[in-house]
Amino acid sequence: METNPFKTRLATRGPGPMVGTWLMSAAPAVAEALGFCGFDFLVVDMEHSPLDLADAVGLMRAIAGTPCESLVRVPWNDQVDVKRVLDAGARNVMFPFVQSAEEAAAAVAYTRYPPQGVRGVAAVHRGSRYGQTRDYLRNANAAIAVVIQLETPEALERLPAIAAVPGVDSLFLGPGDLSAAMGRIGEIAHPEVQAMIAKAARDAHAAGKPIGTVGGSPEIVAQYLGYGYDWVAVASDLAMLTGRAADCLGAIRGRAAGPAAPGVAY
Repeated sequence: METNPFKTRLATRGPGPMVGTWLMSAAPAVAEALGFCGFDFLVVDMEHSPLDLADAVGLMRAIAGTPCESLVRVPWNDQVDVKRVLDAGARNVMFPFVQSAEEAAAAVAYTRYPPQGVRGVAAVHRGSRYGQTRDYLRNANAAIAVVIQLETPEALERLPAIAAVPGVDSLFLGPGDLSAAMGRIGEIAHPEVQAMIAKAARDAHAAGKPIGTVGGSPEIVAQYLGYGYDWVAVASDLAMLTGRAADCLGAIRGRAAGPAAPGVAY
């Protein structure tokens, strides 16, 4: 059975931090193109996008033909959802809004075949290359990476206990929901929110776990890496598309109205 490069990088925390982005468009061509751009991972987001299982399979197929790895964020910490994405070929799974060690343990159990967990057994599915990976059932448990997402102050208070759950490969800090849970929705840059984000990185490392997060721009990503985050996503496919479109339109309309601003590339 093939090794899982994403899981290996989490375990070794190197060489250097991993950088990825979010997929929100459900477009396999976009996923494939980004997979060739040099990102280490692409998040197939089934929580905050209209992606269904068939869409996720299409994106995973597109990414599989590139040097990049897919990370599937399931809609919820639900046994059926997890079983279906694993059978569909996911080997890196992110669980949103985990609030306790008990919930983290349940997430791990959903990704493991008995006796280590409760994953249902099927003989032929995309995850086992339709039954052609002969040792899949013996090795799948060890090959799947589990990422636990923390999104509230309460979850961060329980970070050491959550990190200690066997089978948790990494933690992930959700800045948007954290700011909302702190009463500062949309104010990720607020000093109180940033202090909590920085503390989460320190606490994760004290607990011996790598931790990731997401930032809206390269500058914010650099800030998070400075806090000690081991892997970071920057923006999303749609954010990069619409942002670049706005830049192009602004440059064109600005040029039509007068001289181009210094540094604008056409």
